[in-house]
Amino acid sequence: MLLGQLAALTTSFLFSTTSTFFTLAGRKVGSMVLNRARLVTAVILVTLAHFLLRIPLPFQAGAQRWFWLAFSGLVGLVLGDAFLYQAFIWIGPRLTMLMMALHPAIATLLAWIFLGEALSPVQIFGVALTLSGIAWVVADGNHASNRTDLPRKQYLLGILYGLGAATGQAAGLIAAKPALEGGFPALSGTLIRMSTAAVILWGYALLRGQAGATLRVLGAHPPIMRLILAGSITGPFLGVTLSLFAVQNAPVGIASTLMALPPVILLPIGYFFFKERFGWRAVTGTLLAVAGVGILFLI
Repeated sequence: MLLGQLAALTTSFLFSTTSTFFTLAGRKVGSMVLNRARLVTAVILVTLAHFLLRIPLPFQAGAQRWFWLAFSGLVGLVLGDAFLYQAFIWIGPRLTMLMMALHPAIATLLAWIFLGEALSPVQIFGVALTLSGIAWVVADGNHASNRTDLPRKQYLLGILYGLGAATGQAAGLIAAKPALEGGFPALSGTLIRMSTAAVILWGYALLRGQAGATLRVLGAHPPIMRLILAGSITGPFLGVTLSLFAVQNAPVGIASTLMALPPVILLPIGYFFFKERFGWRAVTGTLLAVAGVGILFLI
């Protein structure tokens, strides 16, 4: 159990690092180029993880699994991540990951609406606490992002894009649930989702004549490609793998709560690395939001 908890905590640090790498890369090449490059890199790394962990590639997954996982990839990785990476660029990793802390609450509500999963009073309290904590930080306006040069309209759009990212991730998880029944490996589900999303994004780029431009931009910025590679290693490769190990070797509630800590971890990263200056309101609101996530998983 201790190893599982350590893996979950390490996962939070890895995802915090990933968001930092992707923020730096996205501010140089844009969110669409970042997402296209990240998906191809992630597909290669997750395929490698299958070989390392001796998990068969999901060629025989079946049409129904492929449909739901492909739809999940479209909603979560194409649409959701498009919002996510643009939010990184506009409001930074700390606020964006705080908005992403909403996804367990949104997933809980969507499961209640579409899957008929009952909400207990304690879960309702957890959702309300998460919403309250995030609203407290967001209501602080541009001070919350430390971007005094950021127009209010762009700040609000960044918040909305963060909300869109959280909704996309939650909807993607709900869509993937039917495909993961029967003990289907989660890592294989991740590979199908990412492969589908990569085909959609690069197919769209080809139709728009943007594929060549994407490759030229990446070729002209080797340091950015290294950031994308580093973010893909810490996120889809090591982060996803360790998250699976954590769920296998620790109670799901404890593991999930420990993996929901990036908004807290990003407080010092934002302070020292991005030179953000924020007050007690941002810290308290972040802690309340994470506490709400913890209640959702632990009760």
